[in-house]
Parts: sequence; structure tokens; C-alpha cells
Amino acid sequence: KKNTPFMKKPNGQKSRSGSVRFSVEPGNLMNKSTYKYSGIANSKTIDISPSSDNRATLTIKTKKAGNSGKKGTAAIALNKDFRRVENTIKTQATDNYYRPDLKREALAKYSAVYRSNRIAKGVKKGVPVKKGRA
Repeated sequence: KKNTPFMKKPNGQKSRSGSVRFSVEPGNLMNKSTYKYSGIANSKTIDISPSSDNRATLTIKTKKAGNSGKKGTAAIALNKDFRRVENTIKTQATDNYYRPDLKREALAKYSAVYRSNRIAKGVKKGVPVKKGRA
């Protein structure tokens, strides 16, 4: 519990009270080091990640994932408009009883990926950095 190769501790601190432990394992939707979001410990996981062509990919574990490791995932390209992709995420994750508890987290992650892809494409400008008093 205290050490995994996927764990990231903020500011290099180890045991400060109230600190959050982050995880970079595949399948971890919120990047938190907890059982609920773990991509390794759970048999059913959802992951939304940006692809190389400024789009997004929804990855879910298949039934054979326990035996086949990395090959035990199904990737679904999310390349339609926002409303249709939102519907795809809902149907794949919650409507078929896959992981209904991760619905809000999956939609929040897709919103973040969608926003960053729009900035990368040049459709939208990034948020300017605050510089304090002028």
C-alpha cells in the first residue's frame, strides 16, 4: 500500500498529514491511489485518454483481461461531437451496468481531454496566466 511503481507523491513528501497520493496506472480514471479508481485491482475499469491525433479514446477491460494483460482491453475511439461522445460514455460505462459509480468521473475526464484537445488544435485559446499586480 505504501509503495508501488505507479505512485506519485506531491512535492516528494512521504507522510505529511492530509497529503493526496496520486497514481499513474492505466485504467485509473481519477489518478488517485485508491481501490475504487484502481486499474489493476478492479476487474472492470474505464479509462479516457487523449490520442495522438487530438481526439480521445475510451478503454475498458474485457472479460479475458485477467489472463491476457495489456491485450485484455477494448479501445473505442471518441471522435464524434461532444453530445454523442457523452452518450457513448454513458452507454458503455453505466447503462450496461459496467461501472455506474464512475459515470461522473468519466464525463469529467472526457471534458478535460476535450478542452485540452481544442486548445491543441487552435480552436480555442488557453487560459492566460495571472501575473499579479501590474
